[in-house]
Amino acid sequence: MTAAIVKVRDLVKDFAVPGGRAGAKAVLRAVNHISFDIALGETLGLVGESGSGKSTTGRLLVGLISATSGEIELFGETITGPGGGKRLETVRRKMQFVFQDPHGSLDPRMRVGDCIAEPLDGVGGFSRRDRADRVAELLETVGLPRAVADRYPHEFSGGQRQRIGIARALALRPEFLVCDEPVSALDVSMQAQIINLLLDLQDRFGLSYLFIAHDLAVVRSIAAHVAVMYAGALVEQAPKSVLYAAPKHPYTQALLDAVPRPEPDRVRAPALGGEIPSILNPPPGCAFSPRCPLVMERCRSERPMPRAIDAGHRVACHLYETKS
Repeated sequence: MTAAIVKVRDLVKDFAVPGGRAGAKAVLRAVNHISFDIALGETLGLVGESGSGKSTTGRLLVGLISATSGEIELFGETITGPGGGKRLETVRRKMQFVFQDPHGSLDPRMRVGDCIAEPLDGVGGFSRRDRADRVAELLETVGLPRAVADRYPHEFSGGQRQRIGIARALALRPEFLVCDEPVSALDVSMQAQIINLLLDLQDRFGLSYLFIAHDLAVVRSIAAHVAVMYAGALVEQAPKSVLYAAPKHPYTQALLDAVPRPEPDRVRAPALGGEIPSILNPPPGCAFSPRCPLVMERCRSERPMPRAIDAGHRVACHLYETKS
């Protein structure tokens, strides 16, 4: 079994926001006691609607924000809790972030070569020649000619800008990338090109990914394992082949039913109604209960906990508690 380079246990992230009584701060729980692993050289797809906590989870993993509680272990170093900040510095170069917006993530005042070289400049120790050679190598790695280093980001298409962002993420030769909806702003043909690029880079360099998306069809083409997130919590986790063939949680089933398929005679399930509840004022019990077509009385008062129903397959749903 491949070793896990990322281990997340009982992770929680709270934000204090205005809205409490008498001017007090209310607590918004964006990530609610989640646990998962990512194996060396593999991809975990993290899927859910907007507002489910996916991007917050990604930012927690690379240390862009700090956890409220729980544990994150990266490459054998626990970066949460006392002393976590110092341990984070020892592994920081091994991980990078690929942002959703390929335009907003690049400084429009900087030439492409300087955007890509920013991480190199941050650590220092590169001569001007070494810096230029590394930028040229990175551009060619992501399928762009080295001559574009002197151009500005606005001169490129969205797909080309995302390639530039990926090149920058690879500058320090990381082993783990958090890809936060890296293709959601691109058209379908460009999405396929970027997915193929990420798969090629994974094969060449042995990279591990957390691939965040709201589209299960996109995740299917890149992830080995899939975790489905709803209102800050993980409701189902399974190997890709298992989850797509036999989804268990009603929310996962609804997401898969919403994926377009070239089957004109297929009878589609009714569209999932409603929206993710406010995480400032979540419903008691299961957060999905107001929208669930299979809701039971206990769902409205008792929160289901994730439990294994098969090897590698975990579900947080009262329907499966007898199978634990």
